[in-house]
Amino acid sequence: MANDGLQRPLSRIHIKDLRLRTFIGFNDEEQRKRQDVVVNIRIDYDALPAARGDAVAEALDYKTITKEVIAHVEDNRFLLLEKLVNDLVEIAMAHRPAVQAEVEVDKPHALRFSDSVSLTMSASRAPR
Repeated sequence: MANDGLQRPLSRIHIKDLRLRTFIGFNDEEQRKRQDVVVNIRIDYDALPAARGDAVAEALDYKTITKEVIAHVEDNRFLLLEKLVNDLVEIAMAHRPAVQAEVEVDKPHALRFSDSVSLTMSASRAPR
C-alpha cells in the first residue's frame, strides 16, 4: 500500500485486567497472605513499521512484557502500591519501542466499602 501522506498518532497496546497475587502492604496480615492485584498496562509505540511490513521484529513484544510483569509481581514483596506500580512502569519502558507507558494497579477490597484502591503512574520518552 502506498503512503498517502496520512499523519498517524502512536498506537496503543493495552494489557487488560491481568489478575495476579502478591504480598503487598505493611500490616501483619498483608505480610503473611498473598493478595489479589489487577494490573492494566497501556504502552504507546509506533506500530506503523510492523503493520506496513507485517514485520514481527518491528512489533512491541507484549507477551514478553506480560511474562516479566507476572514474574516480578508474583516473585516479590511490596510494602507500597507505589513501589509495585513504579517497577511495572520501568519494566514496560525497558522495551525500546515503548514511547509511553501507563500502569494502573488495583488492590481489590483494600478499603472497607470500596471495590478497590488503585494507583496509576506513567513515563515517556521522545519518539525515535
